[in-house]
Amino acid sequence: MLGRVNHIAIAVPDLAAATSTYRDTLGARVSQAQALPEHGVTVVFVELPNAKVELLEPLGADSPIAAFLEKNPSGGMHHICYEVDDIIAVRDQLKAAGARVLGDGNPKTGAHGKPVLFLHPKDFNGTLVELEQV
Repeated sequence: MLGRVNHIAIAVPDLAAATSTYRDTLGARVSQAQALPEHGVTVVFVELPNAKVELLEPLGADSPIAAFLEKNPSGGMHHICYEVDDIIAVRDQLKAAGARVLGDGNPKTGAHGKPVLFLHPKDFNGTLVELEQV
């Protein structure tokens, strides 16, 4: 069902500072910032040989990342994203097994322009899981 890890997302209070840390201090290649209003975030991807790190900053007061940062003012790991071949088939299989899909249960377009879904952290050992169709 699950493919490779696509990215690990880290919520940050200051996207420019976090980008600088990864680019200038750690020497990583980073993307341009991309606003995703549908998800309430602005993102930067840190490109690694085997996966990506997604830096997330709130976009607007209603951003789910704003609520996360209220509880974790310094930031921290927000979610892990796994690749799947058929997001609808995986969603249906997970729902049949009792897993909760967040939102209305229908995929949205993610930062890579591909369908994504999020799974409730209480069903996955306290970790928010994102699935991305590849």
